[in-house]
Amino acid sequence: MKQQHLKILLFAFTIWNLTACDSTKRLTEGEYLLDKNTVLINDEKDNSETINSLIHQKPNKKILNTPLGLHIYNTARPNKDSLFEVWLNKKPKRRERLERKLSKKQLLKVKESSIDFNNWLKKTGEAPVIVDEQKTKKTVKRLQDYHINNGWFNAKSSYTIDRKDNKRAYITYKTETGTPFIIDSISSSIATPIVDSLYQTFKNKSFIKPNEQYKTTNFELERKRITNELRNLGVYHFKQDYVSVEIDTIGTNKKVNVDFKISNKTVRYQDSIGREPFKIYKIKKVNVFTDNSYANEGKPYLDSIAYKGYTLYSYNKMRYRPKALTDAIFVNPNTIYKDIDRTLTYRHISELRTFKYPNIENIEHADSTLTTNIYLTPLKKFSLGFDAEASQSNIQSVGFSLNPSLQIRNIFKGAETLEISAFGSIGASKDNKNEREQFFDINELGIDFNLTIPRLFSPFNTNKIIPKYMSPSTRISISASSQKNIGLDKQTFSGTFNYNWRPNSKVTNKLDLFNAQYVRNLNPNNYFGVYSTSYNTLNGIAESLNYNGDNNLDYPIQTDAFITDVLSGNTSLSSNDEDYQTVSAINERKNRLTEDNLILSSSFSFTKDKRTNLFDENFSIFRFKVEAAGNLLSNASNLLGLKKDSNDRYELFNVAYSQYIKTELDYVKHWDLGKKNVFAMRSYFGIAIPYGNSSNIPFSKSFFAGGANDNRAWTAYSLGPGSSETTNEFNEANLKIALSLEQRFNIFEDLYGAIFVDTGNIWNALDDVEDDKATFTNFNSLKDIAIGSGFGLRYDFSFFIFRLDVGFKTYDPFYQDKNRWFNDYNFGHAVYNIGINYPF
Repeated sequence: MKQQHLKILLFAFTIWNLTACDSTKRLTEGEYLLDKNTVLINDEKDNSETINSLIHQKPNKKILNTPLGLHIYNTARPNKDSLFEVWLNKKPKRRERLERKLSKKQLLKVKESSIDFNNWLKKTGEAPVIVDEQKTKKTVKRLQDYHINNGWFNAKSSYTIDRKDNKRAYITYKTETGTPFIIDSISSSIATPIVDSLYQTFKNKSFIKPNEQYKTTNFELERKRITNELRNLGVYHFKQDYVSVEIDTIGTNKKVNVDFKISNKTVRYQDSIGREPFKIYKIKKVNVFTDNSYANEGKPYLDSIAYKGYTLYSYNKMRYRPKALTDAIFVNPNTIYKDIDRTLTYRHISELRTFKYPNIENIEHADSTLTTNIYLTPLKKFSLGFDAEASQSNIQSVGFSLNPSLQIRNIFKGAETLEISAFGSIGASKDNKNEREQFFDINELGIDFNLTIPRLFSPFNTNKIIPKYMSPSTRISISASSQKNIGLDKQTFSGTFNYNWRPNSKVTNKLDLFNAQYVRNLNPNNYFGVYSTSYNTLNGIAESLNYNGDNNLDYPIQTDAFITDVLSGNTSLSSNDEDYQTVSAINERKNRLTEDNLILSSSFSFTKDKRTNLFDENFSIFRFKVEAAGNLLSNASNLLGLKKDSNDRYELFNVAYSQYIKTELDYVKHWDLGKKNVFAMRSYFGIAIPYGNSSNIPFSKSFFAGGANDNRAWTAYSLGPGSSETTNEFNEANLKIALSLEQRFNIFEDLYGAIFVDTGNIWNALDDVEDDKATFTNFNSLKDIAIGSGFGLRYDFSFFIFRLDVGFKTYDPFYQDKNRWFNDYNFGHAVYNIGINYPF
């Protein structure tokens, strides 16, 4: 009870501080709180992010015109001890009353907690931004320099400070740009003839172009570009300092004449410094030291191999096939030196995941050649991993899991990596209806073999189609898992053979040549135990018909018998009755979800990600995937002598294989609006069409709507299909459309807010579902697109984003012919989503 009083007391004290808060109450004589900056460029306001970034002092951040961070900071007091005492003595007998309720010791703890809380307020809040005229002058210089560097050579900037009686101040910055200077003629003066010849081959790609406005940044980019071009054309000693620029604006009528100057190479002699022409360097020899380490330093090499101009050395017996290493090395013997080859070599060797970051050194020779030495330090051949977890869920009261893993590098001497991971868990179920002989009655076991080969594993030469600079790799995986007392107790076996390659830094391609999946349900009789909503609906219809008296249907015997009697016409229900159609739909879904699945598919995925780094907020991502399943088995059915089941479907291993084609389009776009404001959009379209041996899509390949990363006004699997009122725990279909818009903004420090609108739904199309409310027939079906809206908070922990979103059903297609707008738009029907990182 005392702890509760303590919390109430601390809360009351905090509220008292907040209500007493004033933005300027902490300012001393002569200090003014910066309330607003105004920037005028040629007498017009400029609120662009570019200009705003030049301002040295900015007002405290405001939310709904309230500086929340400043108010939080101002609740913290420098003399917290005395302030608390003042509060205790403010009312007669307050101290005596609190000491009687809490004791002197507890009251002292309240005081200490208050001081700690005070320090937290200072750290969390935002200190008042007090006008500093020196910083204002720095801003004026920044504004003037910015415009001069962008071609307004005659720009002049100034400022005025308007100080008010309420201790607030307003700063106005003014810049008069004048007429911009324009690039006119461009010439070059290059001392080394060979460099001059090379420059002529790439000068047309210059950042500096006639009739464009002068920009200093373009000259810096051009100097860097010239350096990169020449170093990739064999000019080994070239550096950016050798490129200088002379500009002439005297008597040119606002024109700029540009002359690029490239001097000769600087040479240091014993007692002087001279210059000599640059030379083109070639790679004479490439040496690869495969097991470099501090322990091996100074030892003789035991083994060496010459391979296609490369020489590989090893202090011990050679552990690698030469081709596996040379495929990752782009520095080639008897070719001109290129910086890009060195960069690609660093990247590709690192991608092998077999060595630490390599060390590459060049030894220069008198004949303008280089010997490249590549030192590789192997990682340990074996790596062990082990994870353990305790958990609780809606199906188990307690559970424990273990996840050991083993990684074997260079397993076949070709820099291949084999990962073997296993999964095992046990748990105690919450199902009180079943009498258990043992406490831990839930278990799940699984194992996964994953082999990564750093090239395309193929009997054909694919180098011309997918060259090695695209980082081709092959992944072969086999996995198996088994569940007991979880759902329908599934056994799953899968195998994958795929290729991956990257044509450039922004594009990734993935080709699944072979992807096989077999799912076997060991306990289909537990269907109505798992899908309780379907059971309750079915049992309710049976009660209305007095099918089993006052008793509930037992499953599976009585539930299956009731379904059979209804569909066979042995009850009072006719095929036109709504309850009859409901029972039929439950039976179709039951048969679909309890049948075993065999999927043999191939797919291709394309991803174009234009992000430049993790902090880039002005980018787009486009993903495309197409998948086809069952075609190989369909063409070979007669050849293999496959038999058909009662539904006229071919079976393999007594399982009807799935046949379909599926495609997905996903586009994400972010716009950086400045000041930590981002507008994000995601659009998605997916469809899976069954044909041939299938009339529907396997559950694992279908689409669902709702959830923390979809339409956040609905929980996962609860939305759709269409406007149908389903009785399923997991609603899914084979067509999906989604569009989401989100505005993200900074509140203060690492706390961000968001407002969002999510739209979309799922439908059945071109499959065996006949419910008009659940099927997509034409564009009129788009009226069933659901709309959710809401707001959220995000906290940036640097290595991940914690996210809380509150979604409200704005337009709900489940109301069908009634008004669909804002029926459940309240906190009572809101959906609360917790997620990690942004939804898109």
